[in-house]
Amino acid sequence: MPLTNSLPSIEQKLLSVLAGQDLGDITQELCDFSLEEQNATAEAQGIQPTAASDFIPVLGKTVTYIVACVLFNENNEVLAMQEAKQSCAGKWYLPAGRMEKNESICEAAIREVFEETGLNCKITTLLAIEAAGGSWFRFVLTGTITGGVLKTPAQADSESLQAKWVKNIQELPLRANDILNIVEIGKSYTNRDHSPALWHNEILPTKYSHHKNYLRVVAVIRKRATNALNVLVSEKNVHHFPTVEVHPQRSLHSTLRKFMVELFGAELPQHRPHGILSVEHCPSAPPHTTDGICLNVLVVFRPPLEEVALIGKCTWHELSKTLEEKLGRILSSKHSAIPLNVIR
Repeated sequence: MPLTNSLPSIEQKLLSVLAGQDLGDITQELCDFSLEEQNATAEAQGIQPTAASDFIPVLGKTVTYIVACVLFNENNEVLAMQEAKQSCAGKWYLPAGRMEKNESICEAAIREVFEETGLNCKITTLLAIEAAGGSWFRFVLTGTITGGVLKTPAQADSESLQAKWVKNIQELPLRANDILNIVEIGKSYTNRDHSPALWHNEILPTKYSHHKNYLRVVAVIRKRATNALNVLVSEKNVHHFPTVEVHPQRSLHSTLRKFMVELFGAELPQHRPHGILSVEHCPSAPPHTTDGICLNVLVVFRPPLEEVALIGKCTWHELSKTLEEKLGRILSSKHSAIPLNVIR
């Protein structure tokens, strides 16, 4: 199939990603390394595939999405809730829980906060994304309290025993310590007024439906001769950012690495994920119900472009000065993208 769009549109797509907007791409058609192709590659190497090629992400069946909310009041106290579940009754945690069918990420977060604390909130941004394998994701969000009444022990129910604002959550008996890191991220973001340029803007998940789970890779590299920043572009069907289907049985880092090998060969140039630029998710309506997500991940290559060989159907595109400056600001700070924590 001939290429049907031009490279300048890649810059428009990049601007959309940086603005937290969906690209409108039909990822099924623009996927460069599907699960079927990953399985074929494994079988060619004598390795038995560990996931079905027709894997579909369906909440409550094949994938689990969790929301967790880190909310602070004017006294810099964090909102905590006391668990009612028999397995951890009396322990404390952040308002959190599983997304339900037909919910968006933000809708799930607002519901969990209300059910477990009695408070209403407005979600303002993603703070972090955590992943275990390729089928368990936790979306960490923050926002502002807009109303409601803080739940007291007299209002205890199956959702929680009570909720309260606490200065130091470590002083409470916690259900698990895995929230300590995200509380610190939330605290730093809330107090970012001292250095706002170092932090990402408010980034909310965009409501766009995907049939499967994908990593869309925004890979950047500098050209030694000009120091110009270049972005990797796939030439499969139409120009687009290289996209790989998430393998449900592998870590996201493993999926990304195997995809990079497909594009650059076994002698991989040194590179690292800088963070997530944006997230796309919207539950699709019946009869084609799926719960796919697309994570737009920024990947930075260390060697200069002149030293990196491509074997996949990709090319490098030199960015305009305006876009180079925008991306340059993001690359200059570790807080300028949504952190991706891969749990092993």
